[in-house]
Amino acid sequence: MTMILVQLIVSGILLGIIYALVSVGLTLIFGVSRVKNFAHGDFVMLGMYGAYVLNTTWDIDPYIGILIVAPVMFAFGWFIARLLIKPIIGAPQVAQIFATLGLGLVLQNIALFVFGADFRSATSVASGHIVRIGGVSLPLASLIASVVALVVILGLYLFLRRSYLGKAMRAVAQDRRAAALMSINVSRIDFLTFGLGAACAGIAGALLVPLMPVYPTVGFNLVLIAFVVVILGGLGSLWGALVGGIAIGLIENLSAFFIGSEMRQVAYFVVFLIVLLVRPAGLFGIKGSEKIGA
Repeated sequence: MTMILVQLIVSGILLGIIYALVSVGLTLIFGVSRVKNFAHGDFVMLGMYGAYVLNTTWDIDPYIGILIVAPVMFAFGWFIARLLIKPIIGAPQVAQIFATLGLGLVLQNIALFVFGADFRSATSVASGHIVRIGGVSLPLASLIASVVALVVILGLYLFLRRSYLGKAMRAVAQDRRAAALMSINVSRIDFLTFGLGAACAGIAGALLVPLMPVYPTVGFNLVLIAFVVVILGGLGSLWGALVGGIAIGLIENLSAFFIGSEMRQVAYFVVFLIVLLVRPAGLFGIKGSEKIGA
């Protein structure tokens, strides 16, 4: 029983790290631009389809495909930010919700038209391989995805802390007006932020496609999990997203084993509501931020 519990915990942590990468782009966009992107799960779906097309058409491994998917999704995110997001920054939340929901529906229907409703999957060099460490068996694909996700999250953190653009993004997140007075191009920072968020979603999609099938509405479940992770960890916090993702991964695995797989979502929503009752701003959020949207 002890080894089974260890297996569940380790598998839950690996799953949670992948959830964290899915959520990092969402929390980054909200933290800087204050836009709640309900199409974020569909960005992940596009990343999954991108890796799938590269794999089935040109036999490019999904992990290598990241090198193509990430810059393409960055450019797509930048374009969407210029076309759709710029007019709604600072607009009422209802406008943001309906604009991004509408974008998600458009992307879903385009995917449905192009690929159909069938479940599709891609294979990688890690597919079917198991790594055994001290009696714990781990799918190699999950292990690789978790390591890459951690590297991306750490790289994004260092970018925000060390680079000039990262500091400019943090300045815009703290005070948009003051940042503009300091000669920071706030609109360009918004475009960059949305591009980075979309790139993170694309990377997450490429990492997920060897682990789960892709279909046009797969983004709905992913964005639901992403919002739970982001709010649980604290809106705008990268490390909060990581901790929140690991927490959700652990809750999913343990509840599926001890209660039943059909109760996984119920279990983490119960924990989510309890945390919000105690800390409305999330685990790593600033007290009071849930009232002012920061």
